[in-house]
Amino acid sequence: MTPEPLTPLDLAFWNIESAGHPLHMGGLFVFDADAPDAAERAAGLLAGRAARIPGLNTRIRPVLLPVGGAARHVAPGYDPSDHVHLTAPVRDFFAAAGALMQQPLERGRPPWAAHVLPGADGTSFAVLFTFHHAHADGMRAASYVLSLLDPAVADGAPVPAVVPQKPKKESGPRLPGPRELPGLVRGVVTDAGRALSIGSAMARAALDVRSSPALVSRATGARRADGAIVDLRDVNRVREATGGTVNDVLLAVVAGGMRRWLDKRGDGSDGVRPRALVPVSLRDPGDPSASGNRLSGYLVRLPVAETEPLARLGAVRRTMESNKQAGPASGPGAAALLAEVIPPLGHRFGGGLIARSGRLFYDLLVSSVPLRGAHGLRLAGSRVREAYPLAPLAPGQSLAVGITTYEDRVCYGLIADAVAVPDLDLLARSITEEAAELVAVCGS
Repeated sequence: MTPEPLTPLDLAFWNIESAGHPLHMGGLFVFDADAPDAAERAAGLLAGRAARIPGLNTRIRPVLLPVGGAARHVAPGYDPSDHVHLTAPVRDFFAAAGALMQQPLERGRPPWAAHVLPGADGTSFAVLFTFHHAHADGMRAASYVLSLLDPAVADGAPVPAVVPQKPKKESGPRLPGPRELPGLVRGVVTDAGRALSIGSAMARAALDVRSSPALVSRATGARRADGAIVDLRDVNRVREATGGTVNDVLLAVVAGGMRRWLDKRGDGSDGVRPRALVPVSLRDPGDPSASGNRLSGYLVRLPVAETEPLARLGAVRRTMESNKQAGPASGPGAAALLAEVIPPLGHRFGGGLIARSGRLFYDLLVSSVPLRGAHGLRLAGSRVREAYPLAPLAPGQSLAVGITTYEDRVCYGLIADAVAVPDLDLLARSITEEAAELVAVCGS
């Protein structure tokens, strides 16, 4: 495989990581064990399947040119069994996942891992998949997981191949011809104008001071995980009664859950409108196999201060409609696109500054990760019961929310700084309570 250069956004994610603040995403899948040795058999199957999935065997290494750049290379001596870890039995899958999420992936080898967690009760087990954000965005990570869990893979069926970006062949510097100059000038002006517009929007967002202690506490790097389950049929009933989209309802549930949580912990929710960064995939839905990141985002004011569930839902819907009309290439949420205008050396030496600047314009990440076509997933004969996406928690951030739908369930995966947010379980319960109230209001 020809070395594949990292895109500017991939490079940014690679360089903003530090030992105390790893930047990988996770997926916690809970299984009903079909036999006492299900976890052990699952670990063996994962290693065997991973050997046949292109892309999992690549590591990230620096390159000479451009200075400060990096590329994906096939790792010599790659052994997928080195990436699959069977742990001792655990009583709490979320507690185990939180502890593992705070451990950085080894940067000298392919940046992914699968931790198989046998349940202490013997009736269940879980698998925590982790992928460095420089290696995959949410959709690409989901495609890896679906390949690892797809029963067809175990039978030797071909796995969808990764289609790497082909680096442009450079034959040395070339002066543009006269006919090319107008187009080049327009491109430079357009890119500069877009960068200025996004930067100005980020500056305005940074002036809007947050008011929730849970979101302004100093992050420590320690991790805590939890999750909540909502019935997808209830979500669809709310959407049919109120209009908008399923995502509008899911975001409104986050807003209402945060309101309940802040009130219960004594912080108070009056006047609180936290800024949620909602990633938007720029990836072709028909091609989830392309490596790297294809992302922009929307900045959404969560109407936590609104007292009524339907008012919160209406506010979320209006904000999302406004964002969609403007498009994913404008506004402060499109900050990821600024990576394109920063040279590789700037990412390498300015990574820490870039990472810390994020908390100036958004308070939490709320990421929706689709499991396209997933139904009845199994591993070693054991069926997936729950699937919780665990979004990356950037330096300086205290809370991130991942959302996915699996069969008839919506799974909210929560990851937080363990010191800043010691009561993440309270937020999980609050999300469930908010969904129930929203359903009750729409049914009355």
